[in-house]
Amino acid sequence: MDTSHTPMSIGVVARRVGVAIDTIRYYEREGLLPEPQRRASGYRSYDDGVVRQLRFIRRAKDLGFTLEEIRDLLALSADRKRGVKAVKQRAQDRLAAIDERIAELTRVRNGLEQLIEACPGHGSPEQCPILRALAEPEERA
Repeated sequence: MDTSHTPMSIGVVARRVGVAIDTIRYYEREGLLPEPQRRASGYRSYDDGVVRQLRFIRRAKDLGFTLEEIRDLLALSADRKRGVKAVKQRAQDRLAAIDERIAELTRVRNGLEQLIEACPGHGSPEQCPILRALAEPEERA
């Protein structure tokens, strides 16, 4: 069954994309999706373009892009002159941010691992290196 030109309800769109109805409404309010056509009954009516756009948004979110960045990517996707170059730059920026976050999490993990190794797992709470590290004032650089 070809639904490319068949108007769809918000529930049908939500099921096709795998998002909640409230998510679609939220994206509309945030300007990530165009205002939908309305049927005579007042119900929203969507086409496949919105399904494609929702999939784009969902996949971009899965890659860690913020809604503001996704708004920018959507605008760039229609820009024939600078779109691809700018999208690549946004993806490189996102990758750099992810790499920074991974490095930060690795430092946190290593610090926690050292505290766990230093903790005997018994004795008084005052002697626990984990509790001492959590209670110590922060060092200023």
